[in-house]
Amino acid sequence: MTKDVIALTSKMPDLRTLLAGLYAGGPELGVNTLADGAVIQLCAPDGRPLVSVEAPILIQVPGETARLLGTGPDLPDSPVWWTEARASTAVAEGGRLAGSFAGRLATVLNGTVWPPEAASTDVVPLATDVAAVPVPATSAPAVDVLTTKAAVVIQDRPLVTMTSWLSDALRGATTDDRALQIVTPPTTRLTLPTRTALHGHPNRWVVQDPDHGFYDGLSGALLHWRGGTFTPVLDENGTASAAKAFTATSTDADERQLILSQRTRHPADEDLILGRALETAWQHLTGTPPAGWSTAEPVNLPWSTRQLTDLARNRAPQPTWLIAVGHPGRPAIATVRITRTPAGVEEDITLTLGYGKDETPPLDAIEPLAETLATQHGLTSMLTSLRSARRDLTIPPRFEAPPVPVSFTLGSEAVRDVGLAQALRPPLNLSSSRLGPPTEPALHYLLGDGTDPRTWNTLQQLTRHLKGA
Repeated sequence: MTKDVIALTSKMPDLRTLLAGLYAGGPELGVNTLADGAVIQLCAPDGRPLVSVEAPILIQVPGETARLLGTGPDLPDSPVWWTEARASTAVAEGGRLAGSFAGRLATVLNGTVWPPEAASTDVVPLATDVAAVPVPATSAPAVDVLTTKAAVVIQDRPLVTMTSWLSDALRGATTDDRALQIVTPPTTRLTLPTRTALHGHPNRWVVQDPDHGFYDGLSGALLHWRGGTFTPVLDENGTASAAKAFTATSTDADERQLILSQRTRHPADEDLILGRALETAWQHLTGTPPAGWSTAEPVNLPWSTRQLTDLARNRAPQPTWLIAVGHPGRPAIATVRITRTPAGVEEDITLTLGYGKDETPPLDAIEPLAETLATQHGLTSMLTSLRSARRDLTIPPRFEAPPVPVSFTLGSEAVRDVGLAQALRPPLNLSSSRLGPPTEPALHYLLGDGTDPRTWNTLQQLTRHLKGA
């Protein structure tokens, strides 16, 4: 198991301050670096890492510390330097060492520590006989257990975010054909980017419930450790059972999420600026553009379509995955995957917005938004749906009803591929609206109001009709 401690300071911790913090273990411990100096490790005399510290990040996005850490009275808002330490609790002193490191940074730089109870400035001598502690079979700071089948990360924090630590662990697991499995207590929630990363098989969110054992936080399936990985417990018929804790009644029934899944395609020319489709949708639905973007959480960079375009161009032909967040007051978050294809440059965007029980999702704004995206931003398709789920956009380890489709938009190029006559004759007497130029329109199909799950059947028949052409 590992312990995460974060120092939040108004000034950037320089190398001297970081080294002073690492002196928390006394002069007997050593220091090592990884990732070209981006990670500093406090090590036992035998070289075993005890605490790994990531390079400080300047958070410039308003509300980001509150989104990820809560709204404690001592937590500062941006701009703030975020220095995260991750300690292995395989050695008993690890968590205290991380707390002392963060406490020393906060003391020198007049900052704060999260969680506050972890902070100290005490020297923590290494009393554990590390020679008796098995050496983990991994050099990745985020991975606690590594087998031939799985990379297991054990997290004991209220909200698991898609940090650069976790992103590296996912990338390494994928490269080595392993599952990434995150183990948490039942009080933990996931951010949407973390859920997105874990959604594909064989990755898994493993919840360790004191009364129900292990279960999958996204599907509810009871789990056990077998063959070096967490797998479902099957009955004599080969059927998995759901944990009772997963099927408990939700307390978020009056809260909703509006979800827009968009795909855009652009010619790959030197004047291309990416992110404008997302920016347009955000502005249209919230009245403001995104507040910030990054390739991991915390999201630290102010919103800039030029900067994210430069990043994607520098990474091409490899794909780029990034996160965007909104301003405080209207929960909104998006994940974007940018891919270079033979047809051009494609953006796969999922934008999710949260609404409370006294707030109405702006469904009447979807059709005009669809027309703008289709005529100005290369929209290929867009599915809009609504679900009952938490306004703060976090994912609890219990059943949440799937989203219900509201509308589907087909861009003008896709309409041309299907054939306008075919696309204008949808099944089930669905209504369609022409968007854009009459000669090359996009089509917008209204499916429902987001309350009837049977609308999935309607969408399925529509897509079969369009693909059948």
